[in-house]
Amino acid sequence: MIKKFDFEKAAKDNPFLNAKRSDQANELAELQRACIERNLPVLIIIDGWESAGKGYTIKQLVRELDARHFKVDVFEAEDADAPLHPYSWRFWTRIPARGDFAIFDRSFYYRVMNDPDIQGKKLKTALKHFERVEKMLTDDGMLILKFFLNVTEKTQRERIQELLKDENRDVLISKNDQEQNAHYKKYRDHFDEILEMTNLPFSPWWVIAAEDKKAASRQILGITIQEIRKQIQSHTDASEQSEPAFSRSYGKAPEILQKLRTDLVLSDEEYDQAVGGLQDEADELLFALYARRIPSIMVFEGMDAAGKGGAIQRLTQGMDPRLYEINPTAAPSDPEKDHHYLWRFYTNFPTRGRMAVFDRSWYGRVMVERVEGFAKPEEWERAYDEINAMEEELTDFGALVLKFFLYIDSQEQLERFRERETDKPYKLTEEDWRNREKWDDYVEAMNEMIDRTSPPSAPWVLVEGNDKRFARVKVLESFIRAAKARLK
Repeated sequence: MIKKFDFEKAAKDNPFLNAKRSDQANELAELQRACIERNLPVLIIIDGWESAGKGYTIKQLVRELDARHFKVDVFEAEDADAPLHPYSWRFWTRIPARGDFAIFDRSFYYRVMNDPDIQGKKLKTALKHFERVEKMLTDDGMLILKFFLNVTEKTQRERIQELLKDENRDVLISKNDQEQNAHYKKYRDHFDEILEMTNLPFSPWWVIAAEDKKAASRQILGITIQEIRKQIQSHTDASEQSEPAFSRSYGKAPEILQKLRTDLVLSDEEYDQAVGGLQDEADELLFALYARRIPSIMVFEGMDAAGKGGAIQRLTQGMDPRLYEINPTAAPSDPEKDHHYLWRFYTNFPTRGRMAVFDRSWYGRVMVERVEGFAKPEEWERAYDEINAMEEELTDFGALVLKFFLYIDSQEQLERFRERETDKPYKLTEEDWRNREKWDDYVEAMNEMIDRTSPPSAPWVLVEGNDKRFARVKVLESFIRAAKARLK
């Protein structure tokens, strides 16, 4: 059975639970201003039984909030595009920016909660991904509050009947409301299982008895005030520490890149004989992936001047441009900085059957942001697990994820820089030269990245890039091999 929130016990320690709703609303508005000043994002999820009073509760939450800094999203019947993306996509695209509030009427839990036939491995896989997302966001400083409004079978039935009699509100009753009430016990057991599996230390569920909507909303306001106060105090304590606590368990990275051969070459004749046929085959395979609704994600990383752009061009040159999109990754914009670093990539992942090509990617967190100090050690250190979790969600969704790392040695890079100075100065910046001065630091970071983020389901393909022709053919051959394997 679902355990209800113990109001009497909690009220002894939380005076806001017994306060007037008007006082609670004003206090929450004051805390919102404090969150804005401190860039603290807050996500409030209002879930529970249909007809349990979610709309009423949300109305009380926002009554005094600054409308410029909160947004309410309704996760009900899915958009037409939603099934074309992984479960957490709709959630990622709606998370609050730093300093803002987001209030979700239901959430990414909607799909699994409203289908009690999702059981076993399928349910565990979905909930595993939800847990990882919540962990990523709370580690990044977001407060996540999850409320489940609980009502009895009788109360739900009476509210459904009441709304059906109201000609202005009968539209609020959906097939889900009546389905839940008709099979109340089945849904209750399903909810119990989900709540138990996702009642996490960093984002626990608060199960609220919602027989009395006013009392329930007052409790949720009180808990929200209490938890935001704790979050602000925790943020203040952390900022006052002279040195953040951080320790690494990972030793020296293995020398992976240094062992790659730099003498692999193709003659002009060999290249010309190979590339056209490979491009035709890649085009056919992309159509086959499209027909099978298999999304594909191609990631290109590598040394500066290693030839990523040329390799991408040769990979896609023979493909139907309606089926792919190239995403160049530059320094994050201000809105992107205001979100978790993975947010901007989730918004560009392909739908089923399409291909997304990333010219640089989320791996910037563990390369340039690590080496240049743009990310704190604890931030880039936890990014390995976060990236692995994200890519596992993509492969569980059925995507083909292929990551190419183009390597050139230091001498080859120097020669290409000098050539660019003369022929293509627009492709060479002061930043390129500064990065070159940190060659050893970058190689160490790249080796660790490859070592820690290359599972069988989303492997790195290391491309010996001193000869551009050899590199371009290897990229094409690797895509063809991986696409064939995925189609099987």
